[in-house]
Amino acid sequence: MNLFEKFQQGLPYADFIARYANDGQKQRWRDVHAQVRLTPEQRTLLGAFTRPMNVLVLAGAWCGDCINQCPIFEHFAAARPQNAAPVIHTRYLDRDEHADVQKELQINAGDRVPVVVFHSEDGKEVARYGERTLSKYRHMMRDQAGPSCPTGLSAPGDSLLTQVTQDWLNEFERVQWLLRLSPRLRRLHGD
Repeated sequence: MNLFEKFQQGLPYADFIARYANDGQKQRWRDVHAQVRLTPEQRTLLGAFTRPMNVLVLAGAWCGDCINQCPIFEHFAAARPQNAAPVIHTRYLDRDEHADVQKELQINAGDRVPVVVFHSEDGKEVARYGERTLSKYRHMMRDQAGPSCPTGLSAPGDSLLTQVTQDWLNEFERVQWLLRLSPRLRRLHGD
């Protein structure tokens, strides 16, 4: 399956929410979007991105994991210096309407969302990531498995949203440097 063709069929964030979310869900998406905060260091990093990244997000407007993570991507896309061209382009597909994509992007033999597929500017698949980040899984393990199951390092004092934002930024950064160091794209751009 050519997932870049699916990216081209995807909807921008606001259109996705308008089309698929009910009023209560729309409010939850707005609430999380308002809570996301990028640090000055995170904004500087995102401002250093130069290679276009086409980001396909398979999501469900009803999905709590999507509501709690997808607004982060929009903050990343908007974190550009004034008058700079955007380099992060996100498009959203509804999991239920695009069952073929959901089947292609199953995780652990299950239908999971959000799942993100990163593409280069010319439509080549670069990476896949989803559906929850390591910080979210650590949090779930603490809540569900109790103290008998160590979860590794965690950042005391940081909210879960802050930790998940950083987890996602780490992946966006990894993909950006992969694109910047790609011999194929370096030839294309002469750098």
